[in-house]
Amino acid sequence: MAGSSDVVERGFVTYTNEAKHDMLGVDAALIKTAGAVSEDVVRAMAAGALAHSNAQIAVAVTGIAGPGGGTADKPVGLVHIAAARDDAETLLESHVFAGGREAVRMQAVAAALALVRCRVDK
Repeated sequence: MAGSSDVVERGFVTYTNEAKHDMLGVDAALIKTAGAVSEDVVRAMAAGALAHSNAQIAVAVTGIAGPGGGTADKPVGLVHIAAARDDAETLLESHVFAGGREAVRMQAVAAALALVRCRVDK
């Protein structure tokens, strides 16, 4: 959309554990112990996005969209979202969304944008 660069400074796509570490500075030991799909890692991803950008607010998402990859502890549809800013507590949400891969992804985007709106309002 025209004008997006007025409000979006940059984005990071970090599907792999290596990308989370290399691009966002997420501790590899944290990823190994907590798992890439975890509250601790998504919080570190949001903090890393702030640290590696000029942004005032960052949102991070990690999850299992499917169709495979789920376990009993981390089912398909599990998504963790964090919205961070330097001057306020990081907001964190976890969801288990229903539906196929596309439905999970769309619900995750909607939840992430809603969390950003909350973070904007402090």
